[in-house]
Amino acid sequence: MLAEMAATASKDSLQGLLNNSREVGNQLSAQVKNLLRDTTKMGNSIRQYQSMLNVNMTEQEKLNALLSQKKNELNERERTINELQDMIKAQNDKVQNLLSNVKDALLGFSTDELTVREKDGKVYVAMSDKLLFQSGSARLDKRGEEALGKLAEVLNKQTDIDVFIEGHTDNKPINTVQFKDNWDLSVIRATSVVRILIKNYNVNPLQIQPSGRGEYMPVDDNETIEGRSKNRRTEIIMAPKLDKLFQMLQSSEESK
Repeated sequence: MLAEMAATASKDSLQGLLNNSREVGNQLSAQVKNLLRDTTKMGNSIRQYQSMLNVNMTEQEKLNALLSQKKNELNERERTINELQDMIKAQNDKVQNLLSNVKDALLGFSTDELTVREKDGKVYVAMSDKLLFQSGSARLDKRGEEALGKLAEVLNKQTDIDVFIEGHTDNKPINTVQFKDNWDLSVIRATSVVRILIKNYNVNPLQIQPSGRGEYMPVDDNETIEGRSKNRRTEIIMAPKLDKLFQMLQSSEESK
């Protein structure tokens, strides 16, 4: 009887242990499943975060590349601006040097005969018709040739300048065998000045361009004798060549 009771107790105890073991196993299995589920979620989250990080890094790299490009463009613009400023300063220095040389060369002539001035980066020498020509004529006087010779000395030393010869008249009509009108007179006078500069004083013909303005660019009132006298003039306009500056400006525009 005691043996049976002991066997029964042992069996119950073993069954209890087995039950406890299964319960613990079930709990462990559940925990493992939970851990696996959590691990999967965590892995997915990590992969998602890594993907987002990769995207952000790619965007950051793009932003860094764009920033670097803009910095390079800015540096290039600043370099171009500095070069342009240096060239403009050099042009201004040339104009002032030219103005000084022309004034020195023409010191022997009165203001009634000619005037020298600087305007808009150009040097203007306005020679009166009294200095250069007889009334209604395109033939130069000796005094006028002398003035052109002095000016030619400057032009032959400073060959990097363009020279424009403009003939001007008053508004008094002219109609002769030689000149049909003031247009004719102004053009032929300008051409006469060019010929003297080239043939007598060896100025480079590629530097010079003649033109006639007739009566249409007066500097004074044509209603007075004094005003008409001032309007009858030949202007010699000199300016440093701007080829390099124009090329730089064009390159700057194309790079925008």
